[in-house]
Amino acid sequence: MNRDILDQEAYTQHPGTVVDRGAFSHVMALALNPLDNTEGVIRCITEREGNVDLKGYIDKSMLYKIESVQGLEKYTITQPLEIKGKDIIIKKLLRADEDFIGLEDPDIIVDETTNTLHLFFTIPLLNKSGTEHRIHLGHAQGKDLNSLEMTDPVLSPSHKIPVGAKELSLAPINSEGMRLNLIESSDEIDGVGYSTLRIGKSKQFGPPWEFGDTVMHPKFDGKKWCAEHMSPGPLLPEDFISVGSGKRLGILNGREASVIKDGKTQYGMFSVGLFIYDYEKGKVDWISQKPLIIDSEASTITFASEFIQLDNDSGLLYAHVDDSFVRAYTLHAPSIKELLP
Repeated sequence: MNRDILDQEAYTQHPGTVVDRGAFSHVMALALNPLDNTEGVIRCITEREGNVDLKGYIDKSMLYKIESVQGLEKYTITQPLEIKGKDIIIKKLLRADEDFIGLEDPDIIVDETTNTLHLFFTIPLLNKSGTEHRIHLGHAQGKDLNSLEMTDPVLSPSHKIPVGAKELSLAPINSEGMRLNLIESSDEIDGVGYSTLRIGKSKQFGPPWEFGDTVMHPKFDGKKWCAEHMSPGPLLPEDFISVGSGKRLGILNGREASVIKDGKTQYGMFSVGLFIYDYEKGKVDWISQKPLIIDSEASTITFASEFIQLDNDSGLLYAHVDDSFVRAYTLHAPSIKELLP
């Protein structure tokens, strides 16, 4: 298996898993409360049809709360995440020919000016033939994880962008008072489906937001390791690694091109790389030539969802492996800086 990466010294893979899976065979997409990191939310797979290596698999999910049992290294799943008004919002979004397959991929943001916690998540609606999705970028807010109430989605499918948006990477406020956030969107060219990076413009945490331009497209901007799919991961703090005024070094989840094998579409490797995002102008300045992290046990997926800075030189990156378990990796800032342009 190809494990060609930027620099093995740039990170340290931790042994074992971060979250005790309990009754679930597959957990993924860990998100922590940034106020103290002792609690968070995780996506638990309740039903899986197919194989994550092959196109067409379907996961049904629920969001659960997690609590720390050993600092930042070990968490346990506690109870389903309750969100007031969820059923009403989902019913309003759902078409007669669609099924709701569960909330996915949480991100937690705290607005410290109002002491309000904001939770973002994917709302996937799958047509009953199981072939097409419409995806809303959902939002809920409250004073904590125990008092969340769902709002309308911040971004929804439209005629121009029929699939919609997911996987938020919240950008800092630029000089015009706007956040040019990054989201995962999609495109199809010559029968090939691509995951792209698009801007989601916001002036507030809640709805409404606006779709902006596509800022990275695998077909035109990708490297070999991100030639078909791109999804934004966390933007790293400026005091961890600075890449210039109005810019942030970010984590990019990228996937190699698929291949046809025995008449089935087999996905390429999903791995974790780097990019530099100019959040003032809403454009990507640089993508790493190779990925940064491929988990030693990954058969097809290493996908980063959360970053916690430890000090000026190190931080913890959390990623899920093969959409089944969560691993922690220590990122070493001095070594990563040597890899940047």
